[in-house]
Amino acid sequence: MHIIAHRGFRSRYPEMSQVAFEKALELPIHGVECDVRLSSDGELMCFHDPTLLRIFKDSRRVSTVTAAELRELGVLSFDELLNMVLDYNNRHLYIESKHPMRFGRMLEEQIVLKLRYRKLVDDPRMHYISFSATGVRRIARMAPNMHTVRLLRDWEPWGRAEGLSLEHAKAHPEKITDNTYLYTVNEPEDIRWAERRGIAMLATDVPDVALSQQTNQ
Repeated sequence: MHIIAHRGFRSRYPEMSQVAFEKALELPIHGVECDVRLSSDGELMCFHDPTLLRIFKDSRRVSTVTAAELRELGVLSFDELLNMVLDYNNRHLYIESKHPMRFGRMLEEQIVLKLRYRKLVDDPRMHYISFSATGVRRIARMAPNMHTVRLLRDWEPWGRAEGLSLEHAKAHPEKITDNTYLYTVNEPEDIRWAERRGIAMLATDVPDVALSQQTNQ
């Protein structure tokens, strides 16, 4: 079972901060997950929410703030995170695009352009995940060799999706496949349940706990 640090090591450090990713990458895990949005000047930045309110008590939308302003607040750029991940030969990066947003398809275009520029668009360590079926289709067209995961929200009718929440997977264990991405699993008993069910990829806020619960290490 591949352990993926959800937004870095966010149970111990500020989510998606430099230190959260540094500490996660130091662990012997499969990889890290990050959310990406576009700044007002079109740069890919690692941030989950549409606004800065929850993290920085600032009501502005991320899409209205420049990359330089976001960096001053401590937001990592996608380039900076890529550099950190590539310092390791065997760490994977799961890139989640956040939709809906005013830039639309430009978000996927910039992801592919950045990866192509860095000669990573066909690298098996790079993965794209999203709740947006449209976003997944865009990546499939622009980067057909890239591994994609369509995430399913709990309220959505069942469709073709590889990414399931823990609650959905427990309610529909028959839907688990050899390629299921399970989010976000933090309790030791749930981690053990996921391993018994043969979950391929497990996103967690507590990668250290997930490591301690694995029986097949």
